[in-house]
Amino acid sequence: MASEQTAHYRPQMNLALEASLHVGLAILLATTCLLILRPFIPLLSWGIIIAVSAYPLFQKLQRALGGREILSAVLFTVLLLLFLTLPVVLLVGTLVEGIQSLAARFRDGSLMIPRPPAGVEAWPIVGVPLKSMWDLASRDITAAVRSFSPQIKAVVPGLFAASAGIGVTVLQFALSIVFAGILLGNAQSAYDLTCALANRVFGDRGPEFQKLTGATIRSVTTGILGVALIQSVLAGLGFLVAGLPGAGLWAVVFLIAAVLQVAVLILVPAVIYMFATASVTKAVIFLVWCVIVALIDNVLKPLLLGRGVAVPIAIVFLGAIGGFVTMGIIGLFIGAIVLSVGYKLFLAWLGQSSAATQET
Repeated sequence: MASEQTAHYRPQMNLALEASLHVGLAILLATTCLLILRPFIPLLSWGIIIAVSAYPLFQKLQRALGGREILSAVLFTVLLLLFLTLPVVLLVGTLVEGIQSLAARFRDGSLMIPRPPAGVEAWPIVGVPLKSMWDLASRDITAAVRSFSPQIKAVVPGLFAASAGIGVTVLQFALSIVFAGILLGNAQSAYDLTCALANRVFGDRGPEFQKLTGATIRSVTTGILGVALIQSVLAGLGFLVAGLPGAGLWAVVFLIAAVLQVAVLILVPAVIYMFATASVTKAVIFLVWCVIVALIDNVLKPLLLGRGVAVPIAIVFLGAIGGFVTMGIIGLFIGAIVLSVGYKLFLAWLGQSSAATQET
């Protein structure tokens, strides 16, 4: 009797073992592929994001060129590379020129720092030490630099590491733009692939979630990075016109802070510096300009952040900021997309549950 039962269950056991073996091999293959592609995942992700975000503009260029897809992709890639490299070249040139000028003035003794204004020592927490350091620098800048030489030596390696990181990031963006151009040159094939993937994962609602993903990427691009870029351009113009030392570097730091939604923290020291070194009229004008730059965020973001997305603006915003904190800049997009798709799936589940309850 026992042998008959064993013979009866043996085919099912063989099938289960074979299925487990196939699943294990599939997992092993997928894991190996991910490990091989791991160094290129940021490039591929950014390339896909750039291609999806720029596709409406690419379509307009393609129509203007008579529908020639390859030529449009090559021209669009060149334009995007110019859009990336020109600001970098200008920024590097501004930094090098500023450092050379500062070093020359330091060597010949013409570098002068104004005395601290009255009332600095009354500032909370930082007032007294700030006045002491500022006063020393205004009297003898060489002695001030010598007194802070240990701190400067400790900061220099970090500055070199940050510069190398910025260079690698720019190179990654350039390669991502090239990959985005390849995707745009094969836009129809990429679209068919995403359609098949969305239908495979989400079934009948695949086209809906495919459109939601593309709209979310474009929304985050214009609503967060676009607004941050607009603010940075306006702030950089203000820094340049006001004569702020290292205006290009201030603009880059402001751009990073704007993406993190803390741009005001960069404007505060700039305004303090202008009131301490420039005339009252010039400082007040600079303050008004900084207030306009800070408040324009509240006007542009509601207009652009949720545009074209069938989810509340708060969902996209929370997903973008949470993703940025968790995964860095790429998390701006991944967080917003995942949270938006999860929100739609949750609403679909609620709708199905309500329909099932009513039928019961």
